[in-house]
Amino acid sequence: MRRCGDRVRRRTFIALAGGAAAAWPVMARAQQAGKIPSIGVLGAATPTAWGPWTAAFVRRLRELGWVEGRTIEIEYRWAEGRSERFAEIADEFARRKVNVIVTVGGAVPAIRQVTPDIPIVFALSSDPIGAGLVESLARPGGNVTGLSNLGAGTAGKRLGLLHEVRPGLRRLAILANVGFPQSALELAEARDAAHSLGLEIAALEIRRADDIAPAFAELKGSADALYVVVDALMSANRVRVLTFALTARLPTIFGVREYVEAGGLMSYGPNFPDLFRRVADLVDKVLRGTKPGDIPVEQPTKFDLVINLSTAKALGLDIPESFLLRADEVIE
Repeated sequence: MRRCGDRVRRRTFIALAGGAAAAWPVMARAQQAGKIPSIGVLGAATPTAWGPWTAAFVRRLRELGWVEGRTIEIEYRWAEGRSERFAEIADEFARRKVNVIVTVGGAVPAIRQVTPDIPIVFALSSDPIGAGLVESLARPGGNVTGLSNLGAGTAGKRLGLLHEVRPGLRRLAILANVGFPQSALELAEARDAAHSLGLEIAALEIRRADDIAPAFAELKGSADALYVVVDALMSANRVRVLTFALTARLPTIFGVREYVEAGGLMSYGPNFPDLFRRVADLVDKVLRGTKPGDIPVEQPTKFDLVINLSTAKALGLDIPESFLLRADEVIE
């Protein structure tokens, strides 16, 4: 009788073990190779710019049972605003055989060129369908999934907010990296929104860091405010952009709160740490065996309005109390 019970327990154990192996193929393969699973993080900007976001990502992974150095390895590489680095970093990750790559939507095509098989989870993409990253939001297909940050879709909302704190706004400067397709898309939407408000537009189109100073020199004090289209190039040169804007006494608006922390006037957009927490959830699914192409692309659920009251005072702007009450965060 004992032998029969032993056989049943043995069969049950084998069935459970087989089910676990099927559910967690990435972990199983990694253990067979004598190493724990690994994530390659291809940061488009700098460690400083991405710091709050990667911290949120790592915290959420830990909550899901992935502890850096114990059950998962995370390798970080930084393009520092130079898109030509994407392929080089992707090649390194392919040689190291990471199990999944976390990056931004703009880096996905370069990664695919180098390694079409490694799962990719993008944290930020204004238009993943239009950019050809996925077939649809519900069924991405291929080896890619991630989160859309609706960067372009909020351009009109940002300009409306800027107009509230700068009532005399007539001429708007828009700074954008036109070498980055998603920035060009947001630039076009910001232009349309500005035209609907009857604003004159000065488009400051750049492609590299060395273009920033000449772009501001073109203004010659003729703009009333500045809309900055945020991308990796801008983030890598955030201090430079803010220094020029503050020197020119331009009220600024961004899609990312970190610019406001650094001295910009205001921002409105998705909460990026929240996006990166949700990226960790998608990575967890991939590591446990779900194909990226079967994981729907998610969209932001949390948007923040942030204003720097110290910067407003320095610019001589009187921010209405009603506006401050609507803000998610007021930096003083």
